[in-house]
Amino acid sequence: MSSTLRTLPRRRIEGAARASRTAAAAVFAAALLLAAAPARPAAADTPSAVLDGVPFRYRPAAEFREEFRRVDLPVTIAVDGNLVFSGTASGILEEPPLLTVRGAGTHTITVRAGGETYATRVRAINGLWSLLPPLVAILFALVFRQVIVALLAGIWLGSMILSGWRTIPSLLRIVDHYVVETLAGPASGTDHISIIVFTLLLGGMVGVTSRMGGMQGIVNRISRLATTPRRGQLTVWLMGLAIFFDDYTNTLIVGNSTRPLTDRLGISREKLSYIVDSTAAPVASLAVITSWIGFQISLIDQSFASIGVERNPLAVFVAALPYSFYPLLAVLFVLLVIVTGRDFSLMHAAERRARETGKVSSDEAVPLSDLDAESIAPDPGVRPLLVNGVLPIVSVIVVTFAGLIVTGRAAAASAGAAQPTILEALRESNSFTALLWGSFSGCLVAAGLALSQRLLSLTATVQALVDGIRSMMTAIIILVLAWSIGMVCTEIRTADYLVHHLSGFLSPRLLPTLVFLLAIGISFSTGTSWGTMSILTPIVIPLVFGASAAAGLAGAEFEPILLASIAAILSGAVFGDHCSPISDTTIMSSMASGADHVDHIRTQLPYALTVGLVALVLGYLLTAAGVPVIVCLLAASISLAAVIGLAGAPTDPPRR
Repeated sequence: MSSTLRTLPRRRIEGAARASRTAAAAVFAAALLLAAAPARPAAADTPSAVLDGVPFRYRPAAEFREEFRRVDLPVTIAVDGNLVFSGTASGILEEPPLLTVRGAGTHTITVRAGGETYATRVRAINGLWSLLPPLVAILFALVFRQVIVALLAGIWLGSMILSGWRTIPSLLRIVDHYVVETLAGPASGTDHISIIVFTLLLGGMVGVTSRMGGMQGIVNRISRLATTPRRGQLTVWLMGLAIFFDDYTNTLIVGNSTRPLTDRLGISREKLSYIVDSTAAPVASLAVITSWIGFQISLIDQSFASIGVERNPLAVFVAALPYSFYPLLAVLFVLLVIVTGRDFSLMHAAERRARETGKVSSDEAVPLSDLDAESIAPDPGVRPLLVNGVLPIVSVIVVTFAGLIVTGRAAAASAGAAQPTILEALRESNSFTALLWGSFSGCLVAAGLALSQRLLSLTATVQALVDGIRSMMTAIIILVLAWSIGMVCTEIRTADYLVHHLSGFLSPRLLPTLVFLLAIGISFSTGTSWGTMSILTPIVIPLVFGASAAAGLAGAEFEPILLASIAAILSGAVFGDHCSPISDTTIMSSMASGADHVDHIRTQLPYALTVGLVALVLGYLLTAAGVPVIVCLLAASISLAAVIGLAGAPTDPPRR
């Protein structure tokens, strides 16, 4: 080795030495930063932060709960020396008390029980700060067109606010807390991992199917019917309706399977992602047999039970469907746009670009996936067959639906149900397990077809699978960051701030309208429709009963308010989710369609805002005035058609 060193030029040796010293210094500096970062505290029930003037639930720490085994134990709680609760241990165990702190800064909560005193320090922040992380992420995404950077900025800002503006520790906390807990945390990690694995497996299935000519076979067959851009868009819309039982399955299958067709017909990726996004969650939220139904019914049932009301939650949900104005009108609006062949705003520009230049994406676009890359294009000499494209997709659909039934019946049986019906099974089903079974079966079927027909060798099949999985990595990174900023919003209590400051304006007849607006704000800020429903449903249903009783409303006057309020939660959650750049379903729509995510948001936003405004004015406001729901739907539908006719312009060039 010494002889080798002597032969090297002196400058190279000195450069290597300098590089070594620089690297050593960097490692040492990183070690200091890690040492300076505070160790992650043990799990506790005290919130990471509380908001000035916003009530929060105080749950005693685990070591204090040992004292609570004596249910008659007298307990007092004081905030900064002021007594705020006096009761027994059993009362705290059944329902933790609501506490409120006044003024930003550190506050002391003192609990006395059984002769022992326990003190906990909490940090209060101004409620407006809780809105900044999601707003910064959304603003950065729209302005700078860098979704990953935007999400990181929002997460870092939230982390700094929670840590007291400690810059370096809060930066490191992005990785060691938010990303790790998002993937492996006890609350939602399993579901998130399931979604990631499902997405990767589905990407692998599409990779194999594409390489053996299956996707091309689908395109060739559909092309015989979908010979024009209008028919192609209608095909995508119909497929979105057909795969109704889960929004994730809908998004990924419809987007990936129809993209080659829409590319051939000169339909922009922005338009494809819009159709996919607007027929995924809206359809899944409306259909009775879906992965959403169990979650929604359970929330309604728990809310009824909390106030001692005995009603069938499924019957209430079905009765509330006509009041779900945004999902219903969103699906209809897509159809109207397709049938009329007219677009407006940024979508019109995107469609004209695709028709006139053949560029399905803008020159600046950065697609979230690259499934049409050369590495997974059909192998030369492979004969495209329809069956090779249809069977893997059908297997995903059939196995996923069967998985919902199997897991649901197993759960219902363990709960004591003898012969659960299909609806009962879907209510108790584990949709994430079913999705994993479905995507894995799709991979197996695709690989089996490729190998059994000798379309691909074993090595080529594995490579196609890996290429398909690799194409999803950018989208997976964005998904993880979107979930992480959702965790930030939970810790910084964004939803609590919105609910606390807006709920005071609620009145019985205007409840559906204001609940719709509140759901939009929470869903848009947090990027999750399910999270919005889980936050609002336990609040809104008791509020409807209480406010209506106080106003003397009952019977025929009360029922529309209850049904419209329940539906308004769903409508606002889906609407806010559609408009939010940090929504996982919106990201997945861009990913499955191969669209630039920011382009998808910018072109979809005018359409979503149009439908949302009509749903607000001609839906919930008319309902508040006592107009029958069927009249509201008819008026809203006519107005949407008028908007397209007046504001829209033909996309296709005129025929000669």
